Amino acid sequence: MISAEIRALSFADYLQRIREFTNEELVSNEVAMVRAGSVPDRLVARMAELGLCGMTLPREYGGLGWTVAQQVRLTFEFTRASVVYRSRFSTTIGLVSQALLAHGTDRQRRRYLEAMANGSCVAAFALTEDDAGSDATAVRTTARRTGDGYVLNGRKRYITNGAWADVLLVFARTGDDQTALSAFFVDRTAPGVRTRLPAAMNGHAEGPIAEIELNDVRVGSEALLGGEEGDGLRQALRGINHARTHVAATAVGQATRLLAEASRHAARRTQFGQPIAEFGAIQAMLGRSYAELEAGRALVLDCAREFDRGAPPRERISAAKLYCTEMASEVADRAVQILGGEGIAGDGPVPRMWRDVRALRIYEGTSQIHERNLARALPGLLDAS
Repeated sequence: MISAEIRALSFADYLQRIREFTNEELVSNEVAMVRAGSVPDRLVARMAELGLCGMTLPREYGGLGWTVAQQVRLTFEFTRASVVYRSRFSTTIGLVSQALLAHGTDRQRRRYLEAMANGSCVAAFALTEDDAGSDATAVRTTARRTGDGYVLNGRKRYITNGAWADVLLVFARTGDDQTALSAFFVDRTAPGVRTRLPAAMNGHAEGPIAEIELNDVRVGSEALLGGEEGDGLRQALRGINHARTHVAATAVGQATRLLAEASRHAARRTQFGQPIAEFGAIQAMLGRSYAELEAGRALVLDCAREFDRGAPPRERISAAKLYCTEMASEVADRAVQILGGEGIAGDGPVPRMWRDVRALRIYEGTSQIHERNLARALPGLLDAS
């Protein structure tokens, strides 16, 4: 539960609390987390106590009510630590809760949102399938109408938190012609639901994605998001745009830490009688990394402020997600190069983060999908500028 003390903090004081929590508890426990192979339960509980599971959920539903721009500033802080930490609540604060807030019934909001805000209900967004990733219209999971509800059959993959979520928001085809998508709340422990973790992960190993099988899973009609069939893709959009903003901010947080690690190493590592930070080639990598980092920080913050003013700026969010995730990978690669052998061996943060940030160019739409979509929208975007 979020304490009364946390709820009473101003945003400036809350931001400072999260900064201290990141430095004193998240960063300091990274190596132990990696060796254990999962996020310790006590840290999951601490994140919930501090309100990270409900930071942007309305106060009427038990959240802290921070704006998207405030969430971005918070994300810059806690994602200086391993991205695995934030994955434990990212699907709850974005993909699922935003769809629920925008399109859910009052009964659905009352049932799930307060539990999500206090961390007692972890949610997962189950859209992706073998042949349905960037092309969400290719979903093959079905929801067949019965007298008192629906029967779901299909398979989902690459689902963040899928193995330990309490509730899944599952997208499936509905209707007689099976062409329209709808979204359903499904208890992960319901009969017919099976989850499986991958044998290996290239990054994010302590927070692996999951495959989910749905075999004749029965849900009541009240499980249908918004109570209407066929609106699943539109319902997903606000959550997806929120998640893309979050991923862009995560990339900025990761790049901030990577650049700090590279800069510290360059200052203390001596070759040819001087710190390598004195070499022009190293200075060029560090200077360019800082400039690119600050450009990404400004872009995602500007998108978040526009998000708060009204409709999500879809194309600008797409540009921020594309730029920031590519930027973080570039900064990570330079950090590895600056660290040399330490960048590829041992349990230091740079080798691990180098692997972790690579996945951000795939999550919430690959870089190539964002490039394509932005190119297609470009004439209208330039006309409006």
